[in-house]
Amino acid sequence: MRVTQSMLSNNMLRNLSNSYSKMGRLQDQLTTQKKVNRPSDDPVVAMKGMAFRMQVDKVEQYQRNLGEVHNWLDTSDDALDQVGEALKRLQELVVDASNDTKTQDDREKILEEIKQLRTQIQDLANTKVGDKHLFSGTNTGTPLFVDGEMVDPADYPGLGNDVTIGVFDGVQLKVNTNGNELFSNIDEMMESIINKIDKLNADGTPADDPTGEEISSFLTDIDKQQNAVLEARADIGARQNRAEMMEHRLDTQEVISKKQMSENEDIDIEQVITEMITQESVHRVALSVGARIIQPSLVDFLR
Repeated sequence: MRVTQSMLSNNMLRNLSNSYSKMGRLQDQLTTQKKVNRPSDDPVVAMKGMAFRMQVDKVEQYQRNLGEVHNWLDTSDDALDQVGEALKRLQELVVDASNDTKTQDDREKILEEIKQLRTQIQDLANTKVGDKHLFSGTNTGTPLFVDGEMVDPADYPGLGNDVTIGVFDGVQLKVNTNGNELFSNIDEMMESIINKIDKLNADGTPADDPTGEEISSFLTDIDKQQNAVLEARADIGARQNRAEMMEHRLDTQEVISKKQMSENEDIDIEQVITEMITQESVHRVALSVGARIIQPSLVDFLR
């Protein structure tokens, strides 16, 4: 085959164009620190990168979910801790009121503080995280107590349901404490104590002055409710431990996922710089040879 000057020139231009393209690709890699800057660079790497990035995003979402889990559990535990303190104070007041040396006027003063404790516990039962009530089951928009009265569970069947948050693939953690039964029992007990000291029967009719023995009989009930609160807090503590274990697991998954993504996408800087220097040398040689190819003129051929 006859090789003409135009063929040499075209081949030279095509090779120089390829050389520029290779240097441009290497320069993009050095600038972005990524092996692939567009899917066409390497479809396989691009597809793997999408999968790894989705995994990282999913882990980060689970970590945000765990933050919400900790928020629910920590706030619930704090609220129940305050309920426990209120019951402890109630216990002290009942012991004081059961002393037969106390006059009815003395007991009336004690009664006022007991009423305040009841209101305080009702407020704690309505504890919220953001706009969600913690102890109302899946009826998070509904408080347990409205105007000092507990809502009717028949109207809100979700009061006894669990609220769960996903923290890993297929793993759901319960974050709420079903306070319907707990706070209902505490409130009923406190109402009975108040009525007894206030000289009222269960139906609201007047009763005789209470004896110290009648008042002290509530100490057993108070102790029972204190134990119920402690059991609820123990359950929260167990779930807090589980959440911390999941947090460590997610931290490990995040490191693994980001390492895989980095190995798939990030360049080896030393290798790319070496390739760039080599390609520059090849390009200079190509330019030098090309200059020799296109140098001859028509006069040169006629000599």
